[in-house]
Amino acid sequence: MGRSTDARPVGVVPGSEVRRRPVWCDRGVRVPAWLGSGTAGRDLMLAGLSLAGGLVLHGLGLRAGVGWYPVVPRAVFLVPLVVVCVAVGLRRVATRTGLTLGTAAIFGDLLLGGSLATSLVYTQVLYDSCVYGSTRLWRRLLRVTVVLTVVVPVVGVALLRDWRAVALGVLVALVGLLPVLTGTTVRQYRDQAAAERIRAEQTARLVEWDRRQAVGAERSRMARELHDVIANHLSAVAIHATAALSVPGLDRAQVDSALRVIRENSVQGLAEMRQMIGLLREPAGDGPGTDLAEEATRARLSEVDVLVTRARAAGLAVRDRVDGVPRPLPVAVDLAGYRIVQESLTNALKHGAGETTLEIAYRPGVVVVTVTNPVRAGRDGLAGAGAGLIGMRERAVLLDGTFAADEVDGTWRIRAELP
Repeated sequence: MGRSTDARPVGVVPGSEVRRRPVWCDRGVRVPAWLGSGTAGRDLMLAGLSLAGGLVLHGLGLRAGVGWYPVVPRAVFLVPLVVVCVAVGLRRVATRTGLTLGTAAIFGDLLLGGSLATSLVYTQVLYDSCVYGSTRLWRRLLRVTVVLTVVVPVVGVALLRDWRAVALGVLVALVGLLPVLTGTTVRQYRDQAAAERIRAEQTARLVEWDRRQAVGAERSRMARELHDVIANHLSAVAIHATAALSVPGLDRAQVDSALRVIRENSVQGLAEMRQMIGLLREPAGDGPGTDLAEEATRARLSEVDVLVTRARAAGLAVRDRVDGVPRPLPVAVDLAGYRIVQESLTNALKHGAGETTLEIAYRPGVVVVTVTNPVRAGRDGLAGAGAGLIGMRERAVLLDGTFAADEVDGTWRIRAELP
């Protein structure tokens, strides 16, 4: 089969195509880099074009018409024209110098009788001084040109005794005030655009900083949860496995007891790990992930009996006491208190001397958790990285509570106040 010549984009109705003429930018015509915006080449090109246009006007013999024409050679008018064109070339690199040269050139041109070419190029000098100069410069130029626009016609009428001298004010306004107003307006728009751009960049940086803070806080929260959920089970497993391997002559009942504790903690830890992973995988909102989230935060301070029973089964003698009447607590306080007790019992199992005291006090506006245990002599327990203490402190601080952990006379004491 032959190839169809009526190829159209998919989904385009025949006859609906818009014929577009190729423009110069479609043909790959680009401005050279040395003539780009803000380059010295652009300034020199503008100065050269100004000089060329001024020479054309000079050749045509056009003058500004200020009223006096001294008898001087016409070539003399080229001197202020060249000077004011040089001022155009200095518009960005030396704005004040360019303005000084341009002003001197226009006054010299007026003394010679005035030429239209120099006056027109001087308007470009005033415009560039307002756009590229300092704020103080364009404000001063605006004040000076406004004063000259008012004073010159008044002085002209007073000296010449002719109302037609008011035309001098019009000339000053066209050559001086109008380019200054135009340059000032452009300058203000550019400054406003620059301020908006800076504000947008600052906003973007703040958004990125907030995002990083949120990611860091979420990672810390996940690390705390995973550590608190798994550490106690793995600690019990490691302790009983070490005991079974290091103590010679264990009978079958003792081996079975150690293996039973290892199995129970392994199964429980694996179940809680799967539960946490499922929570992290599920998206937020309604659905299966919601049940997992509720399950992960179901731990309550009133349910520490489970932790106490598990610690006793692992070989830790726990004396627990509740002071005050237990009452419903906010979910965050309940979960934080539960995790602090869990981590404290794990540390007592790993580093303690085999016994610990747990006290939970319900006071007005605050619940206090205190765990004390004697430190094992010789410090031959399992090595820790300190992540548990950091996690407990972070949980308390996030709730605007207090946390303290210290050793006094061979007794390790953890105390957390949760409002």
